[in-house]
Amino acid sequence: MGEFIIKMPDVGEGVAEAELVEWHVKTGDPVREDMVIAAVMTDKATVEIPSPVNGTVIWLAGEIGDRIAVKAPLVRIETAGETGEAQPIRISQAPVAEAPKAEIAKAVPAAPVSAPAPAPAPAPAPAPVEKPLAAPSVRLFARECGVDLRQVQGSGPAGRILREDVEQFLSQGAAPATVKNGLTRKTATEEIKLTGLRRRIAEKMVLSTSRIPHITYVEEVDMTALEELRATMNGDRRPGHPKLTVLPFLMRALVKAISEQPNVNATFDDDAGIITRHSAVHIGIATQTPAGLTVPVVRHAEARGIWDCAAEMVRLAEAARSGTATRDELSGSTITISSLGALGGIVSTPVINHPEVAIIGVNKIATRPVWDGTQFVPRKMMNLSSSFDHRIIDGWDAATFVQRIRTLLETPALIFIES
Repeated sequence: MGEFIIKMPDVGEGVAEAELVEWHVKTGDPVREDMVIAAVMTDKATVEIPSPVNGTVIWLAGEIGDRIAVKAPLVRIETAGETGEAQPIRISQAPVAEAPKAEIAKAVPAAPVSAPAPAPAPAPAPAPVEKPLAAPSVRLFARECGVDLRQVQGSGPAGRILREDVEQFLSQGAAPATVKNGLTRKTATEEIKLTGLRRRIAEKMVLSTSRIPHITYVEEVDMTALEELRATMNGDRRPGHPKLTVLPFLMRALVKAISEQPNVNATFDDDAGIITRHSAVHIGIATQTPAGLTVPVVRHAEARGIWDCAAEMVRLAEAARSGTATRDELSGSTITISSLGALGGIVSTPVINHPEVAIIGVNKIATRPVWDGTQFVPRKMMNLSSSFDHRIIDGWDAATFVQRIRTLLETPALIFIES
């Protein structure tokens, strides 16, 4: 018998360690060649690591959420062949964007290299299981049926409880938890460790709110004229053109407003005390994906028209949601737009995307009665909730900037006039 060591691969230039975000095996599990055994995450990518050999897992490097150094042992596998180890290699990777989880790339370790066989490390005793092993969907099913999973015998790997086990438990006449008036008392708790993408997002938010003194300014905008124009343009759009939302118009309005107040389109290195003012307008569009919040970047919005902005935004959103966006497409923004669409609420306090100095928050459009001087008339109104780095942007400048955007949106013809 031999021992095969899989080391943490080199997952990118300048990366010294990676976070364990998934174990697909546990000590004592059999593995086969090319079977995925773990997934690790860096600031740049999430990478799946397969086994290059057949054998049995005898040692794992850590728990979910632990950080493992590059080239450090990750997994030890007992094999029928000679002792060897997978050499660390550079891996093709897809980015996670600040925090966002992206396309998963596989690590392909090199062939085993013969080496003198060291004494095999003793397999650690498995940790005691404090709660029944079951998938979240099985736990939900059991709760709905009033079944205490501690009373169910699991038939899956390592005693994992399957849905079929719960159904069999019920079919044997086991009584569910006591029900009064159709309601049950719930006392269960579940601890969820912050790992992977969610931890990246948390770290980003803490960095922003702890280092940037935010000032949030809210302004009401009459969107009636722009909504009429948008409906007309969508009705006349050419084949292949995406349906226009409010955001492409806001992007063009941002470009015009930034030309008058360039300090808003900047990044601030607060460690060095240096503000970098950008002539290019790279607009980050905060996008919710199944993996979490990502910020794909529409580059050079100053050189794009309405339709071009819309098409690029749609392309990037699809890439972010499918996990195929590249690192360049998910970084390098100079100002960000945050919008929850119809769920945008009345007002919000968006968190600045560090190290930028401004973020524009878009709230939902709603028809409200507005006094026109003689009577109340229905108008389509929307609030802009925008935050600024108060170290760089004064309140007066923030208000002036948002007021300029308001003027452009309320008189949308101005958006198309080039000065």
